[in-house]
Amino acid sequence: MRVRWYGQSAFRLVSASEGRCVCIDPFGVPGPQMAARGMRFAYPPITDVTADLVLITHEHFDHNAAERVGGTPQVIRSTAGTLETQLGRVTAVASEHDPVAGTQRGPNTIFAFTLDGLRVCHFGDFGQRELRAEQAEALGRVDLLMIPVGGGPTAGADLAAQIVERLQPRLVVPMHYRTPAISFLEPADAFLAKFAHVHRCEQPEFDTAALPSSGGAPLIVVPAVPV
Repeated sequence: MRVRWYGQSAFRLVSASEGRCVCIDPFGVPGPQMAARGMRFAYPPITDVTADLVLITHEHFDHNAAERVGGTPQVIRSTAGTLETQLGRVTAVASEHDPVAGTQRGPNTIFAFTLDGLRVCHFGDFGQRELRAEQAEALGRVDLLMIPVGGGPTAGADLAAQIVERLQPRLVVPMHYRTPAISFLEPADAFLAKFAHVHRCEQPEFDTAALPSSGGAPLIVVPAVPV
């Protein structure tokens, strides 16, 4: 599977065996209110991208720009349930964007699906105090986990590490953290320091089949920051 990170929580996953493509949480153009608050968001715009399926975890501008993805994709946005798609079954688990039952920042969806034999799980802007037992049970086995680590309105290093310990994925891609492209959230360093096996990619894209072995421990995969 080819995985490309566009920044923040936006990914494109392409099946090596079938060429099918999933885009998750594509971001839009920040409004003037961000600059007015002194916040920088300068990832390159998402362009020339097509997909078969687009998944939107919640309705914030840096996650919900399905219109940035071309083709005629099926779009699943901000929902929960067990959903049938042209790429197979998608499990959409209800969660919250904040530690007070979603009353501050609203709902968030955790998506899980299988592509190229890997069970993929994207946590969106998960902001609860912990992953509840029923949520973990609904997700089931996870091979490739994409999880926020930058704190602020979402999980920080400690909570993200607890979720990795709970789900025991083989591969973990941190997301939603401070980079030179944004001026908010915390860097990924505190999260990365908790793990023995960290692989830093030279590009924003990687092939899961080409990653090094971690001897059965979680391998933390850090794509290069898109420029």
